[in-house]
Amino acid sequence: MGRIDNVARNIEIKARAADPEALAGIAGGLADGPPVRLEQTDTFFHVPRGRLKLREFGDGAGELIQYARADSAGPKPSDFVRSPVPEPHALKEVLARALGVQAVVKKTRTLFLAGRTRIHLDVVAGLGQFVELEVMLRPDQTEAEGIAIAEQLMSVLGLERSDLVAGAYVDLLAEQSPVPAAADRQP
Repeated sequence: MGRIDNVARNIEIKARAADPEALAGIAGGLADGPPVRLEQTDTFFHVPRGRLKLREFGDGAGELIQYARADSAGPKPSDFVRSPVPEPHALKEVLARALGVQAVVKKTRTLFLAGRTRIHLDVVAGLGQFVELEVMLRPDQTEAEGIAIAEQLMSVLGLERSDLVAGAYVDLLAEQSPVPAAADRQP
């Protein structure tokens, strides 16, 4: 398999947000501009490697995202590929029929951009409030440099190691619900 040129890398952390208002104030002070509020629905599909999700935005746009990262607390590397989707509802039907739906995650995200870092304040249906950092790595930047940036931002935001979450929102939702039978995974 050849190399895909549009694979991006970042360093991510996810943490429970004990005081979302305080986090929003600090993130606003770090941001390069005003925050952007996004309504997102992520439909995850069963795949043999990594994760595959179709993200639908409140305005009807969508993107298909495949990513791989370790499920560990703290800053962790992630690589991903994104592709815009002009008709997300149609693609969701195709992927659901072919792969089966693993879960659906609905969230309201407030996005702050601070340099190459995306600071997300998320309200996730059924889970609560979280903060997520995505330090976008340049092609010449090392994971160690990205981890240092993430750890510095964790300190500035007042995030404690005990606040960190190891997995993705889809994993947290699965922990709350029983696993559906194979027949229930199809649309």
